[in-house]
Amino acid sequence: MNALARVDHGTSVDLLATLRHARALLDDGDLAAARMLAIGAYDEAKAAAGYAEKVHASHRLIETSRQMQADALLIEKHAEIRIADAVDEAQASGKLARVGRPKMSEGADNFSLEDIGLDRRRLVELRKLRNAERAGPGFIDRIIKAQLAQGLEPSRASLKKAAAHAIGTKTATKEARGEDLYETPIEAIRTLLALESFGLNVLEPSVGKGAILRPLEDAGYRVAISDVVARGIETRDGTRQAVGDFLLSVGLSKLWSVGPDIVTNPPYGVANAFIAHALREHRPNKMAMLLNSNFMFGFEDDDRRFVMDEHPPSRIYVLTRRLPMMHRDGWDGPKASSQMNCAWFVWERNHDGSYGEGYPRIIRVDWKAYESADPLLPGAGGHVPPIGFRPADEFARETPRRTPRERAEATRQQALAWMAGQVVFDAVSLRRGFGTSSSVATALIEALLDEGLLGATEGGYRLRQAVTS
Repeated sequence: MNALARVDHGTSVDLLATLRHARALLDDGDLAAARMLAIGAYDEAKAAAGYAEKVHASHRLIETSRQMQADALLIEKHAEIRIADAVDEAQASGKLARVGRPKMSEGADNFSLEDIGLDRRRLVELRKLRNAERAGPGFIDRIIKAQLAQGLEPSRASLKKAAAHAIGTKTATKEARGEDLYETPIEAIRTLLALESFGLNVLEPSVGKGAILRPLEDAGYRVAISDVVARGIETRDGTRQAVGDFLLSVGLSKLWSVGPDIVTNPPYGVANAFIAHALREHRPNKMAMLLNSNFMFGFEDDDRRFVMDEHPPSRIYVLTRRLPMMHRDGWDGPKASSQMNCAWFVWERNHDGSYGEGYPRIIRVDWKAYESADPLLPGAGGHVPPIGFRPADEFARETPRRTPRERAEATRQQALAWMAGQVVFDAVSLRRGFGTSSSVATALIEALLDEGLLGATEGGYRLRQAVTS
């Protein structure tokens, strides 16, 4: 055990003892003492985590310190909530001394805010936090766990902001809260579509209320949609969303060896498993996921290693300017700025079926530069460099555009497999059933006719028996 590890071990033992003591005091109702111990433990754990990061200690040491910081914060805030309740009770019964007035000597139970280390501003903050916890029991714990899951420091500031956002919604029904849905900002999807082209058919498996669906359709994509929650969302052609857990979904890759492209903002709580399932089961030719940029780090989760080390993304577009806050659906209170740094992670399949090229290319982009940008053509594939690399009149694709014949040749085997299952088909049914553009469908038919592999029949074409057998 090295010196840093020995110091960390000793610190951890002492902190754990302090946290157990603070928890016992909280359970016994000694709120002031529990709060003070928790504040001390929080500050010590915060300093330990900061030092561990500074000297590039192991991920385990940093996580241990952050977890103890989170435990201390949880005790501190629950003690403060109960203190706020006690203040309100005292105020109602006349036992709380007014500001500027001394305590009444004959009233042993009387006290002032100063006696318990609070002022009116802090009391207002605590009441907000208490109200948020009452509206949704476990609120504080969820916020703290979310911070840890995203690789962020569990902080008092994050709880204060979250509580402020929750004010005024404590009586909202589950339906009104919209299943706590947080929609993707248009700035994010607009930037992605200006930089990346996907196959004509795209899957959006976390459709929500369509924040990604609608811009995809505006850009000319045909989108298959699903979500774990039934919201009745429909595509423009009238297809209603499928309902189900994406982690239990079955991909078309078992039939065609490659599935439709995927574009989504996955639920962060299951992001590791969600992305791994997409690559294992659906095997898209290209996939884009909007994630916290901290997703680049971490190695203790098997799924995270699978999607970042064994099948790494080809490109990561780091958004240099934070996106607008993803407020809960239906929120009409004050708008806040985001505290999260986001990035688009793009996986692109290689010819041998693998993903990535060793190390992802990190590309810094400012979404402000794409507020008026046109999307790339759907079905063309490829990507372009960010704005600023060359003058606008020289703005060219990094991935050369292939001709329809070249794209048809790349999908030849999958097309033949699809045709073998059809009695008769034409260019339109090929395009819709196989999921490709009109030009590629026409090029496929022309090439196979030239080779004598297709026969013309009433209503279209059919694959010759010699080929199907």
